[in-house]
Amino acid sequence: MAQKKNFKRDKYEDRILGEVNSILRAKIADARLQFVSITKVELNKDYSVATLYWDTFSPDQKEGAHAAIESIAGRVRSILAKSLDVRAVPAIEFKYDAQFEAEKAIDDLLKSESKAGRDFN
Repeated sequence: MAQKKNFKRDKYEDRILGEVNSILRAKIADARLQFVSITKVELNKDYSVATLYWDTFSPDQKEGAHAAIESIAGRVRSILAKSLDVRAVPAIEFKYDAQFEAEKAIDDLLKSESKAGRDFN
């Protein structure tokens, strides 16, 4: 049976996504986070933990961005508490979103297979 869509959770996740991206742009002055963007937010069932997936536009700066983003989790939660106007702000966990790297790897593989197929014929 298909899982029922929870629109309240989706709306809250979207709100957190927008707020955290805004916080990263306007309230955190760390050059390592200049090209970091939150790509997705997932709340657990009781809304006590928010997993924020992040990516950077510059893959060579991933390690520095990872260290910086881990160090600001508490500060982001504190700023989020002031802007969300909710009783309890979820704990924040950051995870790297490797979706774009996986897509590129698949694309490169398909291109190399396509080229190999043309060379074989």
